[in-house]
Amino acid sequence: MKVLECVPNFSEGSDEKILSSIADALTSVKGVRLLDVCRDPDHNRTVFTFIGTPGAVEDGAAAACDRALGAIDMCNHRGVHPRIGAVDVVPFVPIAGLEMKDAVEAARRFGRAFAERNGVPVYFYGEAALRPGRKELSHIRRGGYEALGKKLADPQWAPDAGPALFDPCRGATAVGAREPLIAYNINLKTDNLDIAKRIAGEIRQSAGGLRSVRAIGIPLKSRGIVQVSMNLTNFRETPIRKVFDVVAEKARREGVEVLESEIVGLVPAAALKDTSPRDLKIPHFAESLIIENHL
Repeated sequence: MKVLECVPNFSEGSDEKILSSIADALTSVKGVRLLDVCRDPDHNRTVFTFIGTPGAVEDGAAAACDRALGAIDMCNHRGVHPRIGAVDVVPFVPIAGLEMKDAVEAARRFGRAFAERNGVPVYFYGEAALRPGRKELSHIRRGGYEALGKKLADPQWAPDAGPALFDPCRGATAVGAREPLIAYNINLKTDNLDIAKRIAGEIRQSAGGLRSVRAIGIPLKSRGIVQVSMNLTNFRETPIRKVFDVVAEKARREGVEVLESEIVGLVPAAALKDTSPRDLKIPHFAESLIIENHL
């Protein structure tokens, strides 16, 4: 059985009509299974997770991303999460019976076709990167959507596919191939953004913190709290429980407590082998969020 996963991130976190339309476009494709839809109004972002055979997943990604591109207007977008476009990032992940090269081929096929069909600038990242300086998604998104026009005007940042033109209502898209990644957030019992930013700065790998951890501190204004928002790119190098414990200890030193944590999307079973949702203060965890339970 060959199973490919796709986890597109769309720059819309509130409009139920738009999100339902994207889901309808995706599920209309034969052979794909939509496993999870995780949206956040403060991030103004929604993450879809679906699986299927490589061909079906490419078709599903095309249907969903085309629909999203026509429905989401970046001209009026506001959100605390870094982003470069309406269809912000589209990663492909080999799950069963596939190698990374298969995910890379799928990502590049999808990205080139998406760019040609829609006239959107596309950057390849992760294992699908065509240039060493674009392997890290954070490098592509540096400066965010607000700096995208200037970036596209720089010949060194010419897109890998599509035109080097800035459409303020659609932006650009990053398409990649990667191993399973855990999008993990820890919410703190405070509205002090400086605390979240300090903790994020101390734990991220790029600053000498925890290996395979990328982190930022952001406000959740709708709830009056702050969040340490993270990507764990290799949970075997740095387990999720260690991340929780380190953040909790640093928060205590700042005089605040962890309110709760959350996993965005699905997680490999091995990531929770030596811990539990209760240990991690995850209030609403279902077995359906473990990806192996869908195979």
